[in-house]
Amino acid sequence: MKYLPLVALTVAISACAAQPPAGVQSVGTSQQPPKAVATCIAQKWADGTQQQVVMQDTLANDQAMDVFVPGQQPPSGAAAVVRPDYSGKGTWVGFRANGGAGSEATGAISGCL
Repeated sequence: MKYLPLVALTVAISACAAQPPAGVQSVGTSQQPPKAVATCIAQKWADGTQQQVVMQDTLANDQAMDVFVPGQQPPSGAAAVVRPDYSGKGTWVGFRANGGAGSEATGAISGCL
């Protein structure tokens, strides 16, 4: 019985880790690693707008990244949110709008999945 609180805490933390970040709309998943997906998104946005795109690592070794829509800046700008897939395989990608671009941004994301 002395381990019951530890087990309950572990289950609660695991459940939270399996949830997409708040305010992020799911776009899809890919079998590619997060770095490859994030680079593809950044390249499409940069080519389409001829503007600089900011990529920010959010987890060591390029395992999770935010790719900011051209003209948006960290930490809270509109961005593609690239994370390891919550099911354990591949990459999950979402979009945080925060007043930024809409359908054209998510279209470029979908092209990289």
